[in-house]
Amino acid sequence: MPQISARNSASVSQNKCQPQRIIALGDSLVYGFGDPVGGGWVEQLRRQWMHPNCPGHALYNLGIRGNGVIQVKERLEQEFRHRGELRNRYPDSIILSVGVNDSARLGRPNGKQYTEFDEFQLNMAQLLDEALELCPVIFVGMVPVDESKMPFLDCFYYSHAEQHRYKEATKKACEQRKVPYLDIFNMWLERGEDWGRTRLCPDGLHPNVRGYQALLKDVVSWEPIAQLTINN
Repeated sequence: MPQISARNSASVSQNKCQPQRIIALGDSLVYGFGDPVGGGWVEQLRRQWMHPNCPGHALYNLGIRGNGVIQVKERLEQEFRHRGELRNRYPDSIILSVGVNDSARLGRPNGKQYTEFDEFQLNMAQLLDEALELCPVIFVGMVPVDESKMPFLDCFYYSHAEQHRYKEATKKACEQRKVPYLDIFNMWLERGEDWGRTRLCPDGLHPNVRGYQALLKDVVSWEPIAQLTINN
């Protein structure tokens, strides 16, 4: 593992004047599933930062559909070590976005959870700690589902109650480590159920084209990302 400790390093925004290497690591929300036009918010942000005549930040989309916190934790170091572009170089920061898959109940609304809550908390804490030993970290939270469309794939039952529980655990873990956390779940719910439904795919789980456009707007107006974008 590279001998770097973000606990004593600069924040994401302090190196904003120079092009950075950034990895976005997570699930389908990072991957962009459901957006055949823009490819999701990470892809659209990557394009914004691509300036051939004035090279900007390099953003790597490392989202995998269906990933939970354990899978992301397992591939964290390998993904990080291979995205520095130059020999003996490593990415400057990590964007994490994971947790919604962990909150699902299997088979029925009160079935076993995909990742038991205590196990989730432990693995989330380990993921954040390990990521912070590599470089500065920021966290983009989950999107609220459309409960009326459950179950997903006739098996996975997602609910706002479980999403909120897992989201709050993640937010608390981030706050304890001074990791910036963007609470997309609350932001979207505050805009109303009708607003949210029109920005989700028919499966009730993934954002659609409009949803990813809204998500991108939320992300780029958020201070940790806004500073990178403004000074790119």
